[in-house]
Amino acid sequence: YFNILIDNIPLVGDNGLGNNIDLTQVNLDEIERIEIVEGSMGVEYGANAVSGIINIITKKAIDTNWQIQASIQEETVGGEYAWFDEGRHIQSVNVAHNINEKWFAKAGFNRNDFAGYFGDKQGKDYYQNNGLRGYEWLPKVQLNTNAIINYKSELFQLDYRFDYFNEVLNYYDESVRPNIDIGSQTSNPSSTDKIYTTNRFVNNLNIYGRFKTGANYKASFSYQQQERDINKFNYYILTEEKSNETDETYQSTKVFFSNGSINNLVKNDRFNFQFGYETRFIKGFDTQATGDYTQFDKTQSQTNLATYASTEYKFTDKLIVRPGLRYEYNSQFYSKFLGSLSARYLFVHGIELRANIGSSYRTPSFEELYYYFVDSNHDVRGNENLNPENGYTVFLNLKKNSWFDNFTMLNQLKLSYLSLEDKIDLAIVNTLPLQYQYINIDSYKLWGLTSENTIKTDRWSLNLGATLQGISRGMNDEVNVDDEFLYAFQINTSSTYHIKKWDTYITLLYKYNGEQENYVATGTDSEGNSTFSIETIDDYSWLDASVKKSFLADKFLLTIGGRNLLNITSVDIRNSTSNGGTHSGGNNNLLLGYGRSFYIKLLYNLNF
Repeated sequence: YFNILIDNIPLVGDNGLGNNIDLTQVNLDEIERIEIVEGSMGVEYGANAVSGIINIITKKAIDTNWQIQASIQEETVGGEYAWFDEGRHIQSVNVAHNINEKWFAKAGFNRNDFAGYFGDKQGKDYYQNNGLRGYEWLPKVQLNTNAIINYKSELFQLDYRFDYFNEVLNYYDESVRPNIDIGSQTSNPSSTDKIYTTNRFVNNLNIYGRFKTGANYKASFSYQQQERDINKFNYYILTEEKSNETDETYQSTKVFFSNGSINNLVKNDRFNFQFGYETRFIKGFDTQATGDYTQFDKTQSQTNLATYASTEYKFTDKLIVRPGLRYEYNSQFYSKFLGSLSARYLFVHGIELRANIGSSYRTPSFEELYYYFVDSNHDVRGNENLNPENGYTVFLNLKKNSWFDNFTMLNQLKLSYLSLEDKIDLAIVNTLPLQYQYINIDSYKLWGLTSENTIKTDRWSLNLGATLQGISRGMNDEVNVDDEFLYAFQINTSSTYHIKKWDTYITLLYKYNGEQENYVATGTDSEGNSTFSIETIDDYSWLDASVKKSFLADKFLLTIGGRNLLNITSVDIRNSTSNGGTHSGGNNNLLLGYGRSFYIKLLYNLNF
């Protein structure tokens, strides 16, 4: 329920605009910093910002006239590695230039080649029909390219960014047909393989400015387009030939987005207000290309128009209160009013309390509305009659900064509560024949208590966090369902040590995920009502480590690291009734990774 933004603009993805974004498709080398705002942000950001936003800020400035960066990274995938055919291989190039005092330009390219993970499989050239053909983790290649131009003056700034993303994922079917020619006593084995291709184009324009009166304004404009295509064919394994080849676009999203605001219109030390607007025009579809039935008119559209206002009043130097209100029109769903109230109070001794309560909602994605996958073995459908998920959040953050002679300390205690009505889930709507459909369940509640602690010295930093979280799901139509809270516990830690003599950084990242419980349907009672039991996913830990050192006046940066050092591949699911899936290890375990991996990265940095 977070809205994912890049430079204040939501990113288009497989599931809509800004929500459920696959962050592996974002180039980490482009990120300057990440801003996280917790609590309902529905007033300023509208749909899908139920519990907050994550704003990824990209790099837009350098300190020198020219900067050229090139890097190469080689990585094992579990215990598998070869120069081309196994492991992960990443290359990137970035060039930036300060044209003059006002103009800045930058261009970059990144290629991420994941050669797949064999595990117990034998790859695409294997032709025995014993279930061993293909990969446990599918191969894919990602290309990220971007271009940025920035203009900055005393009262005005303009940022334009173009991104192109391409991903090609190869699927190799484990079922092999022998295709025996009785006359010649030969065989020409074949399999039904698929290539999934994603293409995404992003055009973002951000404008910031200040009037001579002191009023500030900003506006964003974006046109984004994403398509996912499937190339399906009969592949002859020995001759490497194709037949019965078909191509189809099965997912498409085109978006025009704009928002803007103006504030500081009144010169007053205690009072300020902000007005803003937002527009979204979305057109596209999400259907299934492999079903026996294909919808002819599958393109849908949705328009969203909103205006909002918020006021900030400074009662004292310690207390600030900010109420806000938003009106939102949606062409498919009813119009809504959203409200929020935020406050900040400063105590003595560096203690600060922030509180937020607000309403927001999440609109159904195209998949949830229009998905259609019906063939001889499947019946999974969207639901055009879905309602948006409506909810509100309460968020409290108690923070204390401490300063000592040799170190600083930041301690935070966070309490959050999320309540949703009409949550959308995929459910069984018919047992004979088995049919699935997206429906609105009645309620979904989540509360969490988090402690975050940071200690920093001139050489060493330590972050330690822990979260206790409870989730409740309620369905009034199910007589046997239990809506009691089920709890999970997590620990997150990270530590970095700087060896100044060698100009070397050592970093450790550790995460512990406690047991997770869910209610799952296990059968029916004597009256035909569904019965439920608790399914438990076992706890596990995850550990990463890296060593980073610079050479030759920071022209070269070498990083050596290891991922998943505890060699986690799967965890047990107890009382499981699932039938597996894309990343499922069977009925009794959940596949999480491909084991312990190591990488080395060399970055060349030229400034002049």
